[in-house]
Amino acid sequence: MSNQLKNSSSPYLLQHANNPVNWFPWGKEALEKAKKENKLILVSIGYSACHWCHVMEHESFENEEVAELMNRFFVCIKVDREERPDIDQIYMTAVQLMTGRGGWPLNCFCLPDQRPIYGGTYFPKQDWINLLTNLAHFYETKPDEAEDYAVKLTDGIKQSDKLNFINKEEAYTEKDLKDILEPWKMLFDFTEGGHNRAPKFPMPNNWSFLMKTAHILKDEAAHVIVRLTLDKMAAGGIYDHLGGGFARYSVDGKWHIPHFEKMLYDNGQLISLYADAYKWCGEERYKEVVYETYDWLKREMTSSEGGFYAALDADSEGVEGKFYTWDKKEIDKILGKDAEIFDLFYQVTDEGNWDEEHINNLWVRKEKEEFAGAFDLTENDLNRLLKNCRDKLLTVRNKRIHPGLDDKILTSWNALMLKGLVNAYQAFADEKFLDLALQNISFIQNNLMKEDGVIYRNYKDGKASISGFLDDYALLIDALISLYEATFNQTYLTSAKALTDYVLDHFTDESSGMFFYTSNQDEALIARKYEVLDNVIPASNSVMAWNLKKLGLFFDNKHYQKTYQKMLMMVFPKIKSYASGYSNWASLLLEEITGSFEIAITGPEASLKRKEIEKLYIPNKIILGGKDGNLPLLQDKFVGETKIFVCKDKSCKLPVSDVSEVIKQIFE
Repeated sequence: MSNQLKNSSSPYLLQHANNPVNWFPWGKEALEKAKKENKLILVSIGYSACHWCHVMEHESFENEEVAELMNRFFVCIKVDREERPDIDQIYMTAVQLMTGRGGWPLNCFCLPDQRPIYGGTYFPKQDWINLLTNLAHFYETKPDEAEDYAVKLTDGIKQSDKLNFINKEEAYTEKDLKDILEPWKMLFDFTEGGHNRAPKFPMPNNWSFLMKTAHILKDEAAHVIVRLTLDKMAAGGIYDHLGGGFARYSVDGKWHIPHFEKMLYDNGQLISLYADAYKWCGEERYKEVVYETYDWLKREMTSSEGGFYAALDADSEGVEGKFYTWDKKEIDKILGKDAEIFDLFYQVTDEGNWDEEHINNLWVRKEKEEFAGAFDLTENDLNRLLKNCRDKLLTVRNKRIHPGLDDKILTSWNALMLKGLVNAYQAFADEKFLDLALQNISFIQNNLMKEDGVIYRNYKDGKASISGFLDDYALLIDALISLYEATFNQTYLTSAKALTDYVLDHFTDESSGMFFYTSNQDEALIARKYEVLDNVIPASNSVMAWNLKKLGLFFDNKHYQKTYQKMLMMVFPKIKSYASGYSNWASLLLEEITGSFEIAITGPEASLKRKEIEKLYIPNKIILGGKDGNLPLLQDKFVGETKIFVCKDKSCKLPVSDVSEVIKQIFE
């Protein structure tokens, strides 16, 4: 038995291809069927690494009785939110308006013309059966009421992210930054790091902004919370101590028990964050995290062609976390005499440190120096012992049944990891990071970019099929800018500019100055929305604002500069009330207030000097140069020998030859 999903590119849709439910992918066939037969549409949205999506499938969508109801009364459409975030945005907004909450699986019931009338997230089987029966009866007997619901909900969706047009230029000051930071500090957890709540999400762009704040404004509270958060995440069970990489989030307030799915987008951003943090404070553990996460990426998430896969499931053998967790007896048998130290260091107990499951998830609650002293070991001796133990356990773990792999390749998520690799290369000057980054950009250029400026969102089994959304363009442009800064290969910057011009032509919302999430060349849905809030991934509009700022400097393009300034002006009133939801915008505001450096390096040793400078934490800069180049900021700067030019606020200091002089010009 198979339904209409059997030829899908999405691993999530393929998981449902043998359900007795007659699922359709989103498309013309399903939408026309709903209109022709006057049936409600069920839009059911999830993703392959979603635990509760699997639960609902097993309980309801694999059940013949339930499927019979769904097939009789509804046209059932399955959507992978990672492939079609444009559809997910609309129906997630609808469910949030109806219920005050959202999440996945997301199930939204719509009129035959796609307008929603009811929805929710996970439904137990009997509740789902009741809902199907009641909705079918409601639509048959009260179509006018259904129409009224649809009108109100659709209007709410269209109004939900509207920004009021602002035509008054603000003079930003450091007081604005203080007004953002002070209320935010009340929400920090100064014991366990992160925000004072559970579950705990990494939120890399929050800590990136606060790290910049700690560095530039010398804010002590920001310094403390960033260090504490990065330390606790790296020590927590959210981090895979054997294989590297971070899980999606921790369900508790101590970073201990994660939701075990591993997402490419989290890990790409966390490589960037920990690489920058190493430059900032020199903590060796941060470097280890970057290298170990790189090993995981290379080992488990990289295709033979150079693309990066999307995610690893939380479950294996139908049990969440089974691949990653341990019984103490198993560890003791594998490690022998070294087990005592390992068990104590990683909190492994006979009864299990995960109380609900009576099993162990590795995490660290002790300082290495003090712990080593208790066993009369040096810290280096302890490190060697623990690494030997971890390697043994990883070898055994790799023989287990692995979690499911979502092997689709997404442009936006690849761009986040691409930038992470570039940032790691800048921090550590290790060519292996750049080599993998160059392999990835070559894959993207060959498979996901077309000559006419259009990019695709997805790639699987040799085929790209979905047009890119704003986050695909914005994050790829950002990664290309970073690649230029790390290589001085101007073709990357030229490509970033061409993509930016395409976005300006096809995504601009003239009424707000923002960019729509979908191109004007794409399929029209019931609403055209835009992303402004920074979430786990920064909003595509905040990323585009940053791109326009940087490219405006590189190319001395006044239109780019005016565009991003207008975008920031529109969002500015909202930042103070919800700093964590506007942290990438807050970073832009920080740089607008404190200024940014333009560092140009020219001459035969430009690459060597660039590597030296990039090891320093200078978050408020662009860097450019090489042996040649025609960028406006490089004019009259090629003088035969290697020179470094530091400029800020349209004022340049005297050129110097040594990086130590650059440090004086920037930091003194």
